Amino acid sequence: MIKKISILGGGNIGKAIALGLLQTGLHNPESIIVTRRNLSLLNDLAEKGIKITSDNRFAVENADLIIIAVRPRQVNNLLKEIGNYIKSETHVLASVVPSYNIDAIARLVDKSVSVIRVMPNLAISVNESMTCLAANTDEHEKLEEVQSVFNQMGKTIIIDEQLMPAATVLGACGIAFFLRTIRAVSQGGIQIGFHAEEAQLIASQTSKGASALLIDSKNHPEKEIDKVTTPRGITIAGLNEMDHRGLNSALIKGIMTSFNEISNSDQSNNINS
Repeated sequence: MIKKISILGGGNIGKAIALGLLQTGLHNPESIIVTRRNLSLLNDLAEKGIKITSDNRFAVENADLIIIAVRPRQVNNLLKEIGNYIKSETHVLASVVPSYNIDAIARLVDKSVSVIRVMPNLAISVNESMTCLAANTDEHEKLEEVQSVFNQMGKTIIIDEQLMPAATVLGACGIAFFLRTIRAVSQGGIQIGFHAEEAQLIASQTSKGASALLIDSKNHPEKEIDKVTTPRGITIAGLNEMDHRGLNSALIKGIMTSFNEISNSDQSNNINS
């Protein structure tokens, strides 16, 4: 059973996971450890009672679940550093690094250990993440344990590992895509008369409501759109203009561009590891 969690790498996503764990109310702050070389960048976590350290060995030896959350270029050295301190019978290794597959991580650790790939997004800090998980076929029990942790911080789905690059683009990068869309809608709101703060609130809550409609009803987006598009109405006029300007194709092309980039990076890192 997972009780103690160490996050190796206190960057944006590592800190977001730590804050999400704390916000669930199910984890004692002292059961969460976050590592980073520059500890001053983790002072906000320390103020909340989370343990911070630059000692990866200490973090590994005091955890059940070890979450690797460093940059791809730091993975090789980190895994080689902690390999001697990982215990196959007690530790579970979860990686949120997008460019390393399970086999590559296992080779770098050079030890038989349960490895789970996890792809959350920054909304995990407010327990609204969409998190995708993958594991080898013989890791069902450990996968369920890790999933139960991330279920506390949003919604999860188990996928085939080959879909992890796509999950990274759609779920993790997707946060930026939707934020940019909300920004654009907010700017439109300013142009038609609202103050910036008002426009952002209206756009953000409307976006949240649209998502909630789809999650709750499981309807196709067009079914909900049909409910607010009347003949010669203002909604269909706006939608048609957006389509004419290439909204749909621009979003799809952006997603495909990101996917091509991560696919090339995955192949390079997993071959060279």
